[in-house]
Amino acid sequence: MMGEMWPLIAVVIGVLILLMLIIWLKLNTFIALIITSMVTGILLGMPLDTIVTTIEKGMGDTLGYIAIIFGLGSILGKLLSDGGGATRIADTLINVFGEKYVTWAMIIASFIIGISLFLEVAFVLLIPLVFTLAKRMEISNLKVGLPMATSIAITHGFLPPHPGPVAISEAVNANIGYVLMYGIIIGIPLAIIVGGTFPLIAHKLTPEAFKREGNQAAVGEMKEYDQNQLPSFGISLLTALAPVILMLLATVVQLITGNDDGNAKGFEGFIYFIGTSVTAMLIAVLFAIYTMGIRRKQTMKEIMDTVSNAITPIAMLILIIGGGGTFKQILIDGGVGDTISEIFKGTEMSPIILVWLAAALLRTALGSTTVAAISSVGIVLPLLQTADVNISLVVLAIGAGSIFCSHVNDAGFWMFKEYFGLTMKETFLTWTLLESILSVVGLILILITNLII
Repeated sequence: MMGEMWPLIAVVIGVLILLMLIIWLKLNTFIALIITSMVTGILLGMPLDTIVTTIEKGMGDTLGYIAIIFGLGSILGKLLSDGGGATRIADTLINVFGEKYVTWAMIIASFIIGISLFLEVAFVLLIPLVFTLAKRMEISNLKVGLPMATSIAITHGFLPPHPGPVAISEAVNANIGYVLMYGIIIGIPLAIIVGGTFPLIAHKLTPEAFKREGNQAAVGEMKEYDQNQLPSFGISLLTALAPVILMLLATVVQLITGNDDGNAKGFEGFIYFIGTSVTAMLIAVLFAIYTMGIRRKQTMKEIMDTVSNAITPIAMLILIIGGGGTFKQILIDGGVGDTISEIFKGTEMSPIILVWLAAALLRTALGSTTVAAISSVGIVLPLLQTADVNISLVVLAIGAGSIFCSHVNDAGFWMFKEYFGLTMKETFLTWTLLESILSVVGLILILITNLII
């Protein structure tokens, strides 16, 4: 029995080692992931001469595709931010909805902005706006901030081009256009349900948190834009949604014709070409260079400085994602997935619930949404090869699990706590509870969608 369960025990030991290296020894996450991958490979009985080869394969397979999407996505977000497009979208929606419906304005604005901006970037960009609106309307920072946090958490966990959904899609060979389509179908009602109700729940649980003024000093002054020089709402919206539009266009055409990407020629083949994630992101970036830069009379040097500034901060994050890929590959080559397949052979548990559970457990243990998502693929991949399930919904289930229970080992937890000036208890009852509810309700919506399609 011990021998049969040893691969799972080895994974638990590996996760504990990773937590010890990161939390106790304060080691860099990338270095900790490589060390953990090596130790876990040894514990799994892998030949020593194959462990390094497996790590190199995991790193290469993960980053070979993701680095392009991640880099282009970061550039698009930075151009949208520095060009004033994100500000224009938020301001316009808030003016349209008015003070009474500011919650819905923040949900929609943050969802649109969050598609193109990674969570940490969107958080930093939108927090000054949250504080400004709360002060202008004389309401609690959290009343505005929680709807914002809801939308950017959903886009981070469910929608390409965010690194988690992209990495999972690549690992399980899912069509990223379908993942995006189903992600939007599920993400919009999820944002409405949770974003509209959770602030009321949180206020009852911890009313003191809604009286906090927040850490205004950490935010600094919100960047001021000359309203006459800001891009129009239409152009800003089109720039933010350009990759989504292109990818969804290709997906809709494929649904109508039934042709696979490689089997179409002529105009249909061209649609598939511009709808692939890499091409769509590249076109969107070139479009943003014009709309957010050249059209606003910026020089190419200024625009390229923005591009450079977008890439520099994500270098370590790219390595961390690659490190998560090495851990995933060790789990696959070490036979962990096969062990789990044997355990669940004949089980009636839905593969969607199983992959969500694996991602949720890893997220709780590891903290990182992206690392949890990529690592869980290594555990459940053998199950997916035999299960009759919509692979795009599996991707979303892993994404939902990967945002579960953000706590002290997650950078997002500390960002939320410090910006809003909350105590630990208040942060658990707001941010941690919000992410957990999004994860569970997201799973329920995925299961409902699975019954319908």
